[in-house]
Amino acid sequence: MNILVVDDEGALRRTIRTTLESKGHAVAEAATGAQAVERVRASRPDLVLLDLRLGRESGLDALADLYRAAPGLGVVVITAHASIDTAVEAMRRGALDYLPKPFTPRQLADLLARWGGPTGGDGDAGDAVLASAEPAMQRALETVFAVAASDATVLLRGESGTGKGVLARAVHARSRRAAGPFVVVHCPSLSAELLESDLFGHVRGAFTGAIRDAAGKAAAADGGTLLLDEVGDLPLALQPKLLRLAQDRAYERVGEATTRTADVRIVAATNRDLEAEVAVGRFREDLLYRLNVIEVTLPPLRDRPADLMPLADRLLALLAGRSYKPVTGFTPAARDALALHRWPGNVRELRNAIERGVLLCRGAAIDVPDLPAAVTAPSRPAPPVAVGGGVPIDTVEAEHIRGVLASSPTLEDAARTLGIDPSTLYRKRKKYRLL
Repeated sequence: MNILVVDDEGALRRTIRTTLESKGHAVAEAATGAQAVERVRASRPDLVLLDLRLGRESGLDALADLYRAAPGLGVVVITAHASIDTAVEAMRRGALDYLPKPFTPRQLADLLARWGGPTGGDGDAGDAVLASAEPAMQRALETVFAVAASDATVLLRGESGTGKGVLARAVHARSRRAAGPFVVVHCPSLSAELLESDLFGHVRGAFTGAIRDAAGKAAAADGGTLLLDEVGDLPLALQPKLLRLAQDRAYERVGEATTRTADVRIVAATNRDLEAEVAVGRFREDLLYRLNVIEVTLPPLRDRPADLMPLADRLLALLAGRSYKPVTGFTPAARDALALHRWPGNVRELRNAIERGVLLCRGAAIDVPDLPAAVTAPSRPAPPVAVGGGVPIDTVEAEHIRGVLASSPTLEDAARTLGIDPSTLYRKRKKYRLL
């Protein structure tokens, strides 16, 4: 998991970071609410651990800013000032859970087990996320599962929270490497220097703080699958080294001239438009060609209307069972609220909303007050756009492009359907804010 620890006590942040990193998580830190918002905007984490008191700031007040920066973000409040009232208030404002300080490593591990989310290796939740009646999602799954048994490099595209991590694990589970390790590199989570060490390892003395040799995740994934999460954020200086690993399975540890090899199958995931990144010089074209041997795009949840409520029901059954609560459904009003919400945080936001509902629900069915405010805020669905209707031609074109993108497995396929080249499609996506 990619975790952000927000606490004004530096020693405690470092202790939590050390504990989490020893379990294989990628961890970033922030000392203030403003820093936390910056970190979230730069690289949306899977989970935020937020102190209730940040010096003179209130962690509860920071929740609203964090949710504005990243709708559907998973936040757990940690505090030494534990009380039932503040716990309930934190959850009313959108927090997933509440962990009083001091807490033990085991309590922290239990918390992460509860809130690992769709990208945290949760097999049952993964099956729920991938089940689909939507043609665009079905085509994406058929394409990627057709090559799962091979060693082909796979590039998974889609918005944050659409289930790219889940699909990567499913590919690994269906491959000849299933008995081997599945290792995740969170590309946006570290500086270029630390990311290189995290990926390739280092030798003692290679840099300040390198007190012992470290093998790196490429070596850890030997015989298995290496997931490059949000590869579009990989620093430009590291891209030639990743290209070499992808092509030749060769690399060097930081501070060492010896060439090593790793038998890894690479799966990459991104929410960025890599062609646009290539055009502005932030991503190498040869690396893009090497990564997108097999490419699929996962549609956002708002473009999977037939999947929404069946997915919500499956997640409810799973999460209620884990919480040992007799919650068996949603009230009609809650179902209406779920159906009307646009789900900018996609499946991750849906899961977080349902788990929150399970925890707050006092009866057998989740009701509107149990859901996050962002989900239940009244919204008016946009009127349908029809050819010949009283709408501008740009609106018709935008909706047509949106629909073609949703039903096309790749951007190139969408461009061919529209009869334009990919660069023109990119410009139109930017014009209509469809990126």
